[in-house]
Amino acid sequence: MLNQQTEAGGSASALPLQSIFADLHVHIGSSASGLPVKISASRGLTFRSIAHEASIRKGVRLIGVIDCHSPAVQDDIMKLLDAGEMEEAEGGGIRYRDTVILLGAEMEIREPGGGPFHLLGYLPNLQAMQSWTEWMKPRMKNVQLSSQRIHSTARELQNELLARGGLLAPAHVFTPHRGLLGCSADRLEERLDPGGIAAVELGLSADTEMAERLSQLDRYPFLTNSDAHSTGMIARECNELLLREPSFAEFAKALRGEEGRGIAANYGLHPRLGKYHTTWCLNCHKAVPEGLQTESEAMKACPACGSLKLVRGVAERIDQLADRGSKAADSIMQQPSDGSRLQRPPYWRQVPLSFFPGVGPKMRDRLLTEVGTEMEILFRVTYEQLSAVTGEKIAGLILAAREQRVDFIAGSGGTYGKLTEA
Repeated sequence: MLNQQTEAGGSASALPLQSIFADLHVHIGSSASGLPVKISASRGLTFRSIAHEASIRKGVRLIGVIDCHSPAVQDDIMKLLDAGEMEEAEGGGIRYRDTVILLGAEMEIREPGGGPFHLLGYLPNLQAMQSWTEWMKPRMKNVQLSSQRIHSTARELQNELLARGGLLAPAHVFTPHRGLLGCSADRLEERLDPGGIAAVELGLSADTEMAERLSQLDRYPFLTNSDAHSTGMIARECNELLLREPSFAEFAKALRGEEGRGIAANYGLHPRLGKYHTTWCLNCHKAVPEGLQTESEAMKACPACGSLKLVRGVAERIDQLADRGSKAADSIMQQPSDGSRLQRPPYWRQVPLSFFPGVGPKMRDRLLTEVGTEMEILFRVTYEQLSAVTGEKIAGLILAAREQRVDFIAGSGGTYGKLTEA
């Protein structure tokens, strides 16, 4: 973890750079009035509940809510602003206590020659987001809902978003369902203007070391976000950013590596816990053993039943696209993007509380009430503090995960992986 530090050469009156946790992909289940937004998300996920969970229970000071294009959500935001419970942050975003919410949208595009894929867009303020909603309305069936198909090319969408001061990132880029490189194209430039991509979201089944094997991604910072569909999943993946304060403008500088801002670390779900890490057979409902997936360029048929109906896993897809061998990422701060290869920050593989055997909702609530935020529990608090609440076995397992002394049954076919003791 980085401690607060003052930027070299900064004036005494300037805010110091500080280490801030950021999760930039969280869904809204419904508006405060009960209107559905993300159909597959918990109805308890509202704009306000997300802000409260991030600020009070998770220790996340920058949270990206990516369903803010919905008119019902915008109504909720305006009511919270009018009531004085929230305020517009200087530099962009909506402030709730010590957390700032970035206003975002997740959009689906499909172009000839590939499957549908998702893009994340972030806009600096509510006025810009309302303008974005007006642009989307005639191009989609129901602007009220999340992640809907937009009848536009990706480049047209990209240009319109950037014209409003927005930032664009391909979402969960390697996944077989709605990842740009997972199911739509072999290269980002086949769909988007490479110069207009602010970052690339890795998704739950890949980490920095895997993604570093693709030279086409060298110029882009990586984001590790939760894609949370329930409050408990917020910050299961997150980023440690070095900012003066949480805001849209500071986030943009961090992605560009400007003025000392940057990504200090990525905290990602261990990729083997991700739902699409390994290839899955739709016929016999079995995962293809991981060792077999690297023996040839592409797995043509299920080795168990011979079926051709395979859902290609992220690990196999990266093997297909990679133009370099596996290499551990450099654990130093990234430099401003000039088209050359970025030096990556460290990637910390984390196991969220919900993945630990024996940590159910009641135990999780006790931990968050009596010990600290989830990030503190996973990375900072002592064995003695943990065991006083969880008992020795669970406390030992949390520390073992922190020290990378655990093993996993890999996730596949839409089912998360499982934690096992090494």
